Amino acid sequence: MLQPVPGSATTISGPLGHGGRALRRALSGWGGTVNPMSANSVAPRTPGRPFGRVLTAMLTPFDADGGLDLAAAEELASRLVDLGNDGLVVNGTTGESPTTTDAEKAELVRAVVSAVGDRATVVAGAGTYDTAHSVQLAQAAERAGAHGLLTVTPYYSRPPQSGLVLHFGAIADATELPVMLYDIPPRSVIPIDLETLQRLAEHPRIVAVKDARNDLRVGTEIIANTTLAYYSGDDPVNLPWLSVGAVGFVSVIGHVVADRLRAMLDAYEAGQTTRARNLNTTMLPVIRAMGHVGGAVFAKTAMHLRGLDVGDPRLPLPPATDAEVAAIIADLDAAGVALDADARAGRRARPHGHGALGARATADLGAEIAYR
Repeated sequence: MLQPVPGSATTISGPLGHGGRALRRALSGWGGTVNPMSANSVAPRTPGRPFGRVLTAMLTPFDADGGLDLAAAEELASRLVDLGNDGLVVNGTTGESPTTTDAEKAELVRAVVSAVGDRATVVAGAGTYDTAHSVQLAQAAERAGAHGLLTVTPYYSRPPQSGLVLHFGAIADATELPVMLYDIPPRSVIPIDLETLQRLAEHPRIVAVKDARNDLRVGTEIIANTTLAYYSGDDPVNLPWLSVGAVGFVSVIGHVVADRLRAMLDAYEAGQTTRARNLNTTMLPVIRAMGHVGGAVFAKTAMHLRGLDVGDPRLPLPPATDAEVAAIIADLDAAGVALDADARAGRRARPHGHGALGARATADLGAEIAYR
């Protein structure tokens, strides 16, 4: 049976908070040391859609000095839900999590949960290449009100598959929140192997996978033989993933076309495959726009062009150049995405710098100096 890291299990007692959004699953079949929850907090072990259908990997707004802009985050979260998202992922890669402090991450979760209430599931990124730190982030996210956790494969250190089992198990043991694994070999180098996913599926709180690996064979096998819910984590292959049983998307282009993603999902599930393909085609220019600068910079540029100032990215990500902004405008126009007239004309823009390091503690910064 799958075993967690010794000493990592936490005592689970009492009802779950956060509006009851956390998925509660039966504990049978997991070999780790997890104390049972109360009988009225246990749900059947079914794949379903534990985090919703259309989730956007939300950017993190910064102010003119590179500090966290919570007011803009609340406005953005509300806009994204109004557009059709029923889930938001905060503190992920698109949210520039490598550059935000632990305190900023917790503040952002609290702000977004407050802004959306029970209209959307808020999933907090809690994965790093350090298991102990990941556990701390998971627990902080739970205290801040998150409804679920996104945990990425440890990057850089390249642990073996047995290490992945222990790493993800320790995070899942650390809170009462449901966990979405994030399989993204282009960033982590190593994938989560088929056999590892099957073992992790035995954990009662590991309930889903965000896939940016694009291996439909592995996904098909896992969907067919476990209760893990699969979410496409790479916008160019959203529609193909539906064909093998994915339940939704964790999207970057959802910042601007969440309504179309939802319509495409509705059409596919209604058997209207031609309509689903046509809707997918209308989003291809948005995917091209993202390709000019990458997800985080695209999302910030696009939201600025839509009339919401979310600031520049923090280094090492630079803001989009004038040429890149022009290319993004052309692609969004081709996709029929409405843009703010002042932002399009450059009247809403503030001078771009070189990016910023943000408000960081001395211990974090060392000898580095923030660009203004």
